[in-house]
Amino acid sequence: MNQIKNLNYNLSFIRGATTSLGNTKVDIEDAVKELIDELIKRNEISAEKILSITFTVTRDLNACFPASIARKYNGLQNVAFLDCQQMYVPNDIKHCIRLMAVVILPLNVSQNHPYLREASKLRPDRC
Repeated sequence: MNQIKNLNYNLSFIRGATTSLGNTKVDIEDAVKELIDELIKRNEISAEKILSITFTVTRDLNACFPASIARKYNGLQNVAFLDCQQMYVPNDIKHCIRLMAVVILPLNVSQNHPYLREASKLRPDRC
């Protein structure tokens, strides 16, 4: 990892989630793009300030990898990505895509965690 030379910044962890309309590449792509857009917009960050993103998906999503979509989008080709399957819990939200992003934020900026679509039920306090 590159050294952070400016001490006016913090290493921050941002959570977020959304849902896909279905288990198709197009539906997952739409959901991932919207989630990444909101992550960037709400936290006023550029691609070079995103160090890594870990995606988890519920077991009903297997048409494609969210990281393969995100990597080609919004200048994120140099970000470290990882895809994982979310632990199965009965009655969990269907078609759910969660993320945890490791980003560099200015000291005076608060994290804004995007919870979109049906995933807004997970954290109504952050919608």
